[in-house]
Amino acid sequence: MMPKIATSRIKKILQILRSTYPDVKTALRHQDPLEMLIATILSAQCTDVRVNEVTKTLFKKLRTARDYADVPLAELEEMIRPTGFYRNKARSIKACCRGLVEKHSGKVPESMEALVQLPGVGRKTANVVLGSAFGIPGIVVDTHVKRVSQRLGLTEEKDPVKIEFELMALIPKKDWIDFSHELIWHGRGVCAARKPKCAQCPLREQCDYGKKIS
Repeated sequence: MMPKIATSRIKKILQILRSTYPDVKTALRHQDPLEMLIATILSAQCTDVRVNEVTKTLFKKLRTARDYADVPLAELEEMIRPTGFYRNKARSIKACCRGLVEKHSGKVPESMEALVQLPGVGRKTANVVLGSAFGIPGIVVDTHVKRVSQRLGLTEEKDPVKIEFELMALIPKKDWIDFSHELIWHGRGVCAARKPKCAQCPLREQCDYGKKIS
């Protein structure tokens, strides 16, 4: 059951996040939707800093979906090895890009329905691409968004898809993209999994978790 949360509290949370992270955006470097898609796949269980180091070279060598589909698997694995889980990621990238070539003329589609039909692309990855590459509203539920939204008391769900839809019902659509980025940055810098910096948190007075440990 979705928690009952006053609209005024939602507005206050959004106001605090906006003022704390005024110029928030994805840390993954990209110049087009394909690069955003590839970088997002590589970012699974890897830091954005490491992904950016890898893609600096990768994006110069491979520029189109056809390039990724045709590159030998072993060669792609070696190029993305520093991101971890490189064998699975390489297979996912090649399968995804084959799908782009075969079904979308090599272009990244601009809809959730089409994106999630691509191999290796789930709702989280699709929302990242839609928001950062196309400006299409969506809420990205990664580990940070999940943790922070639970601690704030915005959801009691554990499944990322259920959390996504609960947050969509609570947060105005125009704020979905920024809200996702703000929670991600907040989760990285303040609301860490093991040692959250509650004493320094601007959201403490709005946070169920923060109030309990105060």
